[in-house]
Amino acid sequence: SPVKNAQGEIVGASKIARDITEQKRAQEQITALAHEAEHRSKNVLANVQAIVNVSQSDTVDGLKRAIEGRIRALANVHSLFVETRWRGANLQTIAKNELAPYSEADERRIRIYGPPLLLAPDTAQAIAMTLHELATNAAKYGALSAPDGQIDLKWSREGVGPLMLQWTEIGGPAVHKPTRRGFGGRIIEQMIAQLNGTIGFDWRAGGLVCQFQFDLPLS
Repeated sequence: SPVKNAQGEIVGASKIARDITEQKRAQEQITALAHEAEHRSKNVLANVQAIVNVSQSDTVDGLKRAIEGRIRALANVHSLFVETRWRGANLQTIAKNELAPYSEADERRIRIYGPPLLLAPDTAQAIAMTLHELATNAAKYGALSAPDGQIDLKWSREGVGPLMLQWTEIGGPAVHKPTRRGFGGRIIEQMIAQLNGTIGFDWRAGGLVCQFQFDLPLS
């Protein structure tokens, strides 16, 4: 702005400087959060679409229940992401949430062992969906379909090595290796394949044993 004397002549100029560093930083953070929200929204919608596309049942009601259960599992793990500001979710909490409905009457039916592990969001989603499918199948055909059946879920990880996770069914009806791969098994294999992991199904007489192994990025 010009500075004038009493005669109205311009004798100088004045300038105001403002430090907008924090303002620019805030704008950059808002932009980054907007991009992150867009990415996560697309990811959630893609997962829901995949759930709908792969779900099958012999009846309309059965299909509805299958879709609702899988979306609920996805919603449960996303609630955990909010608590950690989207850093991920704790494996023990994921396991307890997915298996809680089967231990309400008797908490001894579900036994969970393993160190605390914070899983990155993509890994946490895959594990949550895998445990949901295993529990659903156990409730229909395996240990959770019997009054005294139990589930042992345990995991371990040495240093930065792979995560080793084992699902063991005890006290259910006698099981036999199926002659064809079931729908739930295909979903589980797809989930573990997303993590570049390996999975083994052992159809023991006393119950199904599932073993997983994969490297995982911890958030």
